[in-house]
Amino acid sequence: MRIVVLAGGIGGARFLRGLKRAVPDADITVIGNTGDDIHLFGLKVCPDLDTVMYTLGGGINEEQGWGRTDETFHLKEELAAYGVGPEWFGLGDRDFATHIVRTQMLGAGYPLSAVTEALCDRWKPGVRLIPMTDDRVETHVAVTLPGSGSAAGAGERKAIHFQEYWVRLRASVPAEAVVPVGAEQAKPAPGVLEAIAEADVILFPPSNPVVSVGTILAVPGIREAIADAGVPVVGLSPIVGDAPVRGMADKVLAAVGVESTAPAVAEHYGSGLLDGWLVDTVDAACVERVEAAGIRCRAVPLMMTDVDAAARMAREALALAAEVRAV
Repeated sequence: MRIVVLAGGIGGARFLRGLKRAVPDADITVIGNTGDDIHLFGLKVCPDLDTVMYTLGGGINEEQGWGRTDETFHLKEELAAYGVGPEWFGLGDRDFATHIVRTQMLGAGYPLSAVTEALCDRWKPGVRLIPMTDDRVETHVAVTLPGSGSAAGAGERKAIHFQEYWVRLRASVPAEAVVPVGAEQAKPAPGVLEAIAEADVILFPPSNPVVSVGTILAVPGIREAIADAGVPVVGLSPIVGDAPVRGMADKVLAAVGVESTAPAVAEHYGSGLLDGWLVDTVDAACVERVEAAGIRCRAVPLMMTDVDAAARMAREALALAAEVRAV
């Protein structure tokens, strides 16, 4: 079975670990979000690609879900002593090595897809990990920062990098707009469209529908390829009981005019893209609404408490895909 998964960071990575356990013999291609990418300390940092790579390769910090296990922060502390920031983004010493290698290879002329493949040679994640594009795409968020304007008490409206919004501000101010800068001019990375065309199933894990899966779909050609693939496309809701399972997805959903509910996210993707949608059992009452939108829907447990739970979710997604295919 050939499976394509559109993945963001922590939620996508943990779902992939369950998927590998559920179907160990499957040929899995992961199209990773690069809208979270950021340049720090002169280095190219790809948080979502690295989270998938570290998680599936056994090097992730399990407690926080990102970064390396057994990490130290001596380099970051030394940079701070020199007054070099930002201090709000936590790059550890082991993690720095990945970004140094990536930046050196990019500087030597290798595209991000080739660099990612080379990094995966070390980690052996057991999937083919492809960035959504080799081109530079960065998600920015429009916000109004209170009290930062020239008038007393007035706020200044500005666009900031998504990482600054998510990590430094912790989404403490409303997101007024979310823009994947550069996406309109980007092209899918080599292998992306081919993997979609050859897939038996396409899955949207419980990743952020706006800044993870949504950013991937913003690259011209990817959404169209999925819609035209002629295979089941099944998603798992990242919203359980009208709240994000993890993170602050409700903040960016509000910015694109989508309510923070499981059926609203399914409708946001749309029946032209999505064939099946899994919601948590606490949201079973919304199954009828999703199906009225032309998307087959089932209510199953969707809390990834451990790898076994993630594997059960993956099996449910594949079962729904088989159900869709049989119709």
